[in-house]
Amino acid sequence: MNHLTPEQVSGLRAALLQQQQEITHRLKNNEHYGLQDAMRDTTGELSEIDNHPGDAATELYNRSMDISLLERDEHELDNIAAALQAMDEGTYGICLASGQPIPYERLSAIPSTRYCKEHNPRQNAPFTRPVEEELLSPPFGRTSLDEREDQNGFDGEDAWQIVESWGSSNSPAMAGDNNISSYNDMEIEADETEGFVEPWENFIATDIGGNHVTVIKGSSYRHYMDSGEGSHLLDPLSKKEKE
Repeated sequence: MNHLTPEQVSGLRAALLQQQQEITHRLKNNEHYGLQDAMRDTTGELSEIDNHPGDAATELYNRSMDISLLERDEHELDNIAAALQAMDEGTYGICLASGQPIPYERLSAIPSTRYCKEHNPRQNAPFTRPVEEELLSPPFGRTSLDEREDQNGFDGEDAWQIVESWGSSNSPAMAGDNNISSYNDMEIEADETEGFVEPWENFIATDIGGNHVTVIKGSSYRHYMDSGEGSHLLDPLSKKEKE
């Protein structure tokens, strides 16, 4: 404590005692932010059960804020008590982490501090994130496995397609494709084939022996032809009609 003069220590002690008195007086006047009373008593009601959920939520928010304010004041009182004790022991003004003297300017601004600026514990925020986030990282697109060469099974995108097919709050005007005109075409890869690999497998049929090829001229067939992927000359029925 040799870097602090007796006058500086005396002034810092007076500042600490004044802060301690102000916090203690505040806690006494507001009855520890009203936490000495039950939450039910703050509403003036016999019970909270019949209150509106919004009112109960407001009271709960105010109570949690009061708890935070009380914890802050109690933490500051602990720091002041520790600083005063360090003054009595002759260790005040020495950083607990580095053992180096704390500049007087910092002590003048925060008399209760026990650390220098470089080793202040508040600079290193603790990792308090939920452990579930390790599994949920990255937060978006982690279950869409289409771009993986070793994946061709059911994934998160397929699950969303099923849910989205039942409707969403979007409209065709909000779709990514500006050619969307129907709600039925808004789903992700709405035109994706289901249950077969090639589009023509959806309208080509045979008998049980694999013979007698038949073309079912439904919507899938018309869409396939309109897209220019097929030729009517390959249709067996078309050949017979020409003959």
